[in-house]
Amino acid sequence: MKIAIGNDHAGTEYKNTIVAYLEKEGHQVTNYGTNTNDSVDYPDFVHPVATDVENNAVDFGIIICGSGNGANMTANKHQKVRSALCWTKEITALARQHNDANILSIPARFTSEPQALEMVKTFLATPFEGGRHQLRVDKIACS
Repeated sequence: MKIAIGNDHAGTEYKNTIVAYLEKEGHQVTNYGTNTNDSVDYPDFVHPVATDVENNAVDFGIIICGSGNGANMTANKHQKVRSALCWTKEITALARQHNDANILSIPARFTSEPQALEMVKTFLATPFEGGRHQLRVDKIACS
């Protein structure tokens, strides 16, 4: 699978843990995130992830910032993106099953690294259920 990842300064360690896991599992990862803990602006690292998802250059995106909110709002400005802010693996599963989320937004200051890794595993392993959910997903995009 091809996965794009982006993070601000609050998510650097999380990103490093997630990338190491993804690469060990054989996924191709494009890292758009910062590699330091110096303060940066999350949109600079989220827009490239969302653009890759929107253009089908990757299968999924993962974005990480302190609360997850700013990154999530930024990603969802892109028409073909359905970014989900998640803080448990159960919410992550529902975001994939019911909303066909294609970007996972992780709040680094409100989850532990092990929780974040479990969310990534759940996100990648959970299929979209389609059916009645497809009708709702089709109504999300404005054109």
